[in-house]
Amino acid sequence: MNSKKHIIFIVNPISGTHSKEFILHLIDKGIDRDQYDYTVRQTEYAGHATEIARQAAEAKTDIVVAIGGDGTINEIGRALIHTDTALGIIPCGSGNGLARHLHIPMNARSAIETLNRGFIKTIDYGIIDQHPFFCTCGVGFDAFVSLKFADSGKRGPLTYLENTLHESLTYRPETYEIENELGTVRYKAFLIACANASQYGNNAYIAPQASLTDGMMDITILEPFTVLDVPALSFQLFNKTLDQNSRIKTMKEKKITIHRRNEGVFHFDGDPMIGGKDLVVEVVHRGLKVIAPEKRLTSEEPFSVLQHFTDFFGTKPLASTIAEKHKKLLQLNQNLLRRLSKQ
Repeated sequence: MNSKKHIIFIVNPISGTHSKEFILHLIDKGIDRDQYDYTVRQTEYAGHATEIARQAAEAKTDIVVAIGGDGTINEIGRALIHTDTALGIIPCGSGNGLARHLHIPMNARSAIETLNRGFIKTIDYGIIDQHPFFCTCGVGFDAFVSLKFADSGKRGPLTYLENTLHESLTYRPETYEIENELGTVRYKAFLIACANASQYGNNAYIAPQASLTDGMMDITILEPFTVLDVPALSFQLFNKTLDQNSRIKTMKEKKITIHRRNEGVFHFDGDPMIGGKDLVVEVVHRGLKVIAPEKRLTSEEPFSVLQHFTDFFGTKPLASTIAEKHKKLLQLNQNLLRRLSKQ
């Protein structure tokens, strides 16, 4: 009788920038064959990962591993909620928000070692307009920038900042009503982000205090801001202190309804979608099993300036990359100030 556990690796061949063939080579060399048998499936179309994962869960497969980004993780995770099949992650997307929150290594070889250790945790997930999400969802500027970011030829934190800087001058904030069990509060806001995990990805912490296990959503409301607020907001977004900004309002809720005047875009885990005027958002406590390092599931770990510095700017070559990105951000700010002076 075979007592080994079975893993299915699901590969999205077009997500992220990493070589999938190299990752499959690392799996073949690094997976613990005393513990696991495994098979590899490649996705062929949108939604295919969900189909594969659902079939795996029905067959009582022990672990399904997402090799890809947050979009691939969302497709797979939605099929595994409330099953005995655990989600594993080898992160190779452009943001990797859930993996980063879970402290899963960005290095594929180390992520495979995490699978070999096989520590299982059970985390929460969210639902917006009947769509499951695992990191964040949102409306307003949040969703609009997600749409722009998804269409960008380049990916990464600098692209996100560029899109934010460009679009913030022309985007008009909307008035929203947030309804919970105690009543309704009205906000004029650029964005409303509902966070299960603490970050969008790329160490951009939209909800620094969020936990994956507390049965609550951390809701971040960004009120209208000016170009003068952009440097502080950008720094705090990546420095895990955004909730300290005076333009930010926060709350913790299990379920809310967002009311807006018109139908429009919203996003879940970075994927934009058109929805109605009223959006129900809620968290489901302890609904998904995941393989992750044996650490507490909290964003309250000590912040590593060096690690953040490396993640944001990269390492090859570090000095020239810093200079190039710093120069580009300065040019952006100068261009925006010139445009403002002409208005």
